[in-house]
Amino acid sequence: MTAPSNNSSDTGSLADSVFARLLKSILEGQLAGGTIVQERRLADQMGVSRSPMRDALGRLEGQGLLMRNSRGILTVRVVTLEDYLNCLNLRLLIEPTAAALAAERMGKADLDRLDSLLREIEAASDVEADTLWDFDDILHQTIGESSGNPFIAKTIIEMRRYTAIFERHQLSGRGKPGSADHRVIVNALTSRDAAGAKDAMHNHLHEIRQKIIENF
Repeated sequence: MTAPSNNSSDTGSLADSVFARLLKSILEGQLAGGTIVQERRLADQMGVSRSPMRDALGRLEGQGLLMRNSRGILTVRVVTLEDYLNCLNLRLLIEPTAAALAAERMGKADLDRLDSLLREIEAASDVEADTLWDFDDILHQTIGESSGNPFIAKTIIEMRRYTAIFERHQLSGRGKPGSADHRVIVNALTSRDAAGAKDAMHNHLHEIRQKIIENF
């Protein structure tokens, strides 16, 4: 007799996959801010049932990436300049501390990976925007995870989602975002210089904030 499949587990895995695909679409602007989200239409487009789609949409709404408008219709959140600056202010409070902690705790494999990826970017004459964004995500997420504090790691991921949406949707013509700053951070991490890593991260985020205030 064949054992029954674990439908709950299967549904959960599918919902995770749908969530990841929707999140990617929001971050990359395929689902832009203000877009009306229709559960049935999205489920049909992705070839999934409405149950995992409903679960994924609920998670995105719970994380603040989807909102209900005045008529109760689900839409993609519009990340405003005020939202962006508020997120950066919070990141300025926690990411320098995360970098200091990571300098003392990060494993050699992660350090080598960050250095290698950044060297490829620095050596290239032309780098695709996605490569730059990917490294930015990897660096900050690895620092958060290496801090040893799961609450710091979770907050960094959530705040970076908002800042990433704003930057990718609102800022154009961006060259190598923060490559020089990133090198200072990576070098401090590699040297196990906690104070240097903390200062480098603070300066990196502060410079981004000032440029936005001056130029937006």
